[in-house]
Amino acid sequence: MVIGTAWGWSNSATILISIVLAFVSGYAFTLLPLLRAGMGLVAALGLALASDTISITIMEIVDNAVVLLIPGAMDAGLTDWLFWVSLAVSLALAGVAAFPANRWLISRGQGHALVHKHHGHH
Repeated sequence: MVIGTAWGWSNSATILISIVLAFVSGYAFTLLPLLRAGMGLVAALGLALASDTISITIMEIVDNAVVLLIPGAMDAGLTDWLFWVSLAVSLALAGVAAFPANRWLISRGQGHALVHKHHGHH
């Protein structure tokens, strides 16, 4: 949201770049430690995609929906308190919304439970 707002992009372009960057950064945060632990790129990428896709998808749906529903949030500038408050609220609600899915995956030995098996093994 910050990039699109700072550069004066349309709401749809701002949301699109936010979604793209959320997936890229989310996958990277999972992928890089796996690569550092010695896992091959294809295996690490598959694990990152499997463990993060549901969570990031839920978070992006909720995050963007909340910002769109808060009156004036998409038109607020970077110096407006409404921009930052709506961003914080939307991210907090998105995290809460994704938590049950993440917990369910981990309880079944999936999601980040698969990733954590590889942490710390160098």
